[in-house]
Amino acid sequence: MSNPAISSNAVIVISSHVVRGSVGNRAAVFALETLGHPVWAVPTVILPWHPGHGPAKRIVPPVEQFDDLIADLERAPWLGEISGIMTGYLGNAAQASAVARLVKTIKAKNKNVLYLCDPVIGDEKGLYVPEATATAIRDELMPLADISTPNRFELAWLAGADLPDNKAVMQAALHAGPATMLVTSAHPMLAGGTGNLLVNHTLALLAEHRLVTGPTNGLGDLTSALFLARMLSGIELEQVLQRTTASVFEIMARSAKRGADELMLEADASSLSTPMAMVQMRHLTHPTKGIRA
Repeated sequence: MSNPAISSNAVIVISSHVVRGSVGNRAAVFALETLGHPVWAVPTVILPWHPGHGPAKRIVPPVEQFDDLIADLERAPWLGEISGIMTGYLGNAAQASAVARLVKTIKAKNKNVLYLCDPVIGDEKGLYVPEATATAIRDELMPLADISTPNRFELAWLAGADLPDNKAVMQAALHAGPATMLVTSAHPMLAGGTGNLLVNHTLALLAEHRLVTGPTNGLGDLTSALFLARMLSGIELEQVLQRTTASVFEIMARSAKRGADELMLEADASSLSTPMAMVQMRHLTHPTKGIRA
């Protein structure tokens, strides 16, 4: 049997795996382990590099084999080690039901396990997964999540509505299902900036920083992993948002300064734990309360 004093803060991460680069599980596992969390990493698809770098073959586990792997995890004797679950990119729609089953099994054993669903389905250009996969994430995984981290474009698709301003973003987030929503690529109030908008039933916070031109692949995966790690640490939500946003901004800026085409997490591990970048924090008027959060 495992020793809970040693490994009771493990996180299961279910997402893509690339051979080269810092996206999907490559980004999330490094970030979580750097912050002290053992990781159970489940690949949903294997690629030589991020599709943004050009066409490449992809290996998606056959549906039956993926289901068998999840079934093995469901009966693993070490599920008591798990404190968090994170899901990201799925290789096909069928994976959603297997993942949902695993989440339900783990939560039945420990209701305090936090499940973060990063609905990796698209960007400003539209969906980059089949609609059936996006629908499966919306219908099978989002309702189980405690936290979700869509970008603004993903949230618009999930909500079936345009989100022209942050009031609309907050309203859509409140109806998306998960109690805590972190919406990346929110409308900035800072000229030439970008923001992360955190919304729950009582709080609305916007963390902003200046835009940086640099590698963007993996930013969502990194944001999700850092946000989950800091939620598990028990610090206040405003600190969770501030530190997560500062870490991601700092790492992207440093990678851009080096001229890198990928995030350089291995060179900037200190930015994961102790970011120094300045982030503008704003309390927004909560759409349902009509008061300052």
